[in-house]
Amino acid sequence: MTSPLPAASLLQLIWLASPALPVGGFSYSEGLEAGIEWAGVANEQAAADWLSDQLHLGLARADLAVVAQAVPAWRANDTARIQALNDWVFQTRETAEFLLQTEQMGRSFVEWLKLHHDDIARVFEGLPASYPIAFAFAAARTEAAVVDICLAFAFGWAENMASAAIKAVPLGQSAGQRILGRLAAEIPMAVERAIALADDERQSFAPMLAVLSARHENQYSRLFRS
Repeated sequence: MTSPLPAASLLQLIWLASPALPVGGFSYSEGLEAGIEWAGVANEQAAADWLSDQLHLGLARADLAVVAQAVPAWRANDTARIQALNDWVFQTRETAEFLLQTEQMGRSFVEWLKLHHDDIARVFEGLPASYPIAFAFAAARTEAAVVDICLAFAFGWAENMASAAIKAVPLGQSAGQRILGRLAAEIPMAVERAIALADDERQSFAPMLAVLSARHENQYSRLFRS
């Protein structure tokens, strides 16, 4: 059994993953808004199924796996490994929207970190960090285990996506909470899988999501940036 996480580190981890953090996560639906118009995501069940698939087929195999690998790399000051992981994130964004999201959220996260740490500018000099890499850096400075960091990252994603579903489908708050409850129950399995992935198993491959994201760029009347 692992030792309990110190209260200060636990609170810091919750803070880092909070949708209230001013990094812009709330402004993206990660293709969900396009799915509502063109892929039949029209009710609570369809939205829950969509987000569950996105958790397991998208997040767990890509950004969550990157976080799991980047945290120990940051703790070991392995800059070559960090650069390689960061490059992989940028290279695997399949549309301009998805690239914009990870660039903008990573940049905003670093700017937010500068308010709390004096050495951030030096650390990220020459490294335009993607969001998973910036998050992993901050989380690596806590005493949290990698599994706890990944759980927090995934739950923050789930809160943002459930909120997007409430606004865009639209759904009521109770439906949103049921969706969030389902995702919370599935996150531990997704995290376990993400942590176990080797470099050659990590992937970002969701062709229909990429098509929907590309269509969303020209979607008439939209709430979200992706």
